[in-house]
Amino acid sequence: MRSLLESTVLLMSSWHQAKLLVEHSIQIDHDALHMIAGLVIWFTLCRLNSRNLLAWQPFVWTFAIAAWNEAVDLWVELWPDPGMQFGEGLKDLMMTISGPIIVIVAARLWPRIFNLPAHGRR
Repeated sequence: MRSLLESTVLLMSSWHQAKLLVEHSIQIDHDALHMIAGLVIWFTLCRLNSRNLLAWQPFVWTFAIAAWNEAVDLWVELWPDPGMQFGEGLKDLMMTISGPIIVIVAARLWPRIFNLPAHGRR
């Protein structure tokens, strides 16, 4: 029987390999994939939780999922320069949440274009 640590390592490695498969099988830039994934995850969470774009819960969960994803990368990959690896992970995290942040800011500044009530009320 596998230990919890072995199962965790196997799960993280499998997730990482699946991401590499997607990244190398389509011709979309790595950073663009992060932005697309962040928006898809965020919109999906908004829809599943019946929340509008200004609700904080879907954004927090999107951030948590993106942070977990980057933690997997830090765990599985081993770069010769830790500074470069952590910098790349931080950039990936920022790219993933930048799409939702842009939409949230736009929805707060111009609620009418999103057909939302003014001042973030639901």
